[in-house]
Amino acid sequence: MDFSDTICAISTAAGNGAIAIVRLSGPQATAIAKKVFCARRPGFDIDSQPSHTAVLGTISNNGAPIDEVLLTVFRAPHSYTGDDIVEIGCHGSTFIQQQILQTLIANGARMAAPGEFTQRAFLNGKMDLSQAEAVADLIASTGAASHRVALNQMRGGISTELAHLRDELLKTISLVELELDFSEEDVEFADRSQLRTLLNNIGAEIDRLVKSFSLGNAIKNGVPVAIIGEPNVGKSTLLNAILKEERAIVSDIAGTTRDAIEDTINIDGITYRFIDTAGIRQTTDTIENLGIEKTFEKIGRAAIVIAMFDAADTAAKITASLSEIETRMADDAALIVVLNKCDLHNANLPTVSSPKMLGQVSISAKNGNIDSLITLLTSKMHQQNTDDVIITNARHYNALLLAREALDRATDKLRNNTETDLLAIDIHDVIDNLGSILGSEITPDEVLGNIFAHFCIGK
Repeated sequence: MDFSDTICAISTAAGNGAIAIVRLSGPQATAIAKKVFCARRPGFDIDSQPSHTAVLGTISNNGAPIDEVLLTVFRAPHSYTGDDIVEIGCHGSTFIQQQILQTLIANGARMAAPGEFTQRAFLNGKMDLSQAEAVADLIASTGAASHRVALNQMRGGISTELAHLRDELLKTISLVELELDFSEEDVEFADRSQLRTLLNNIGAEIDRLVKSFSLGNAIKNGVPVAIIGEPNVGKSTLLNAILKEERAIVSDIAGTTRDAIEDTINIDGITYRFIDTAGIRQTTDTIENLGIEKTFEKIGRAAIVIAMFDAADTAAKITASLSEIETRMADDAALIVVLNKCDLHNANLPTVSSPKMLGQVSISAKNGNIDSLITLLTSKMHQQNTDDVIITNARHYNALLLAREALDRATDKLRNNTETDLLAIDIHDVIDNLGSILGSEITPDEVLGNIFAHFCIGK
């Protein structure tokens, strides 16, 4: 891909609207705009137009007017991409948008690839790679929590933290490599005690970031909540009550739900993915058994498991079921025990406890009496501090795991007084893996291509 030419794209959402933005970026942006734009203001010259200012005028194609537009100029390097940018604000007709786009291409621009504006911003040093990826996350955010985490990353939250760790290691490796230059004199410039402390501190910080990925992934993609229990306990009725629509079939016939049914809803700024699962029981029905196997899979992948029981069940029965459920749950998952049909059995309700339990509530899913469950459910996520630096990107997570492995190797070599040159290799590996998140190390073209290919065109 040629990053020295001038690109254009429609930067607003597809379809008709009140207004739309067509964007030009590159060394010929103002020259191309000059060919097709005529300002209302007498004597206007786009070459002398100050940066970050707008002017009203008309876009034409070979003298035929297309639309009255507002043209805004952003001069390099003080623009989003670091190159000259011209943004054309036109009326939101899809016909007008396409006509303007075709006119710009006919006059020397090229259609931008997905994410190419942001890719140019990264290549021109306007942002690092983690900030560029956060742009896509910010556009895709569906709730207050995912928006807050993406905005924090785009503003450099992760960058600042990782750059600090990397800088500390760079100072250390410079001393370690200095020792290699004086290897015959057996001198030690890098204090081994201080180096050990530094590696331990960096390891603790990497561990914290790695651990945050489960929360970050849930916030970004929706918190997975599995609703499980025996057949006819009210799982499908509960899903319908939460979603406020008839999403799942409700029947008195046991085993009606044979496959996992998923849907999302935003509650208090956080997106939840509720999963209604097949009822757990002993059965000879092959299809139903496949559904039950899927139920067990969903339990292992859920961040929160809602275990539903009939309010008439005994504490002993519930406790025995919970013991089996917890063995299938993820280590950091939370469990909510729900006693359903409390409108029919509202006296002497059993009380249970379990190591993973977030709490126990009594509800009537059929009557829509589920407020206590929603309150307990949301309390789990609101306990998390989403203002902290949180890892939401699988690429960052994998790079941190590789950095941690290299750090462990370096720590072992330091403990065993291994040769300095081997120690330096492992410390360099830590630095390189942290740098790959920021893009400060040489990043393969295929990695960059994969990252920006998931962007929308025009951003």
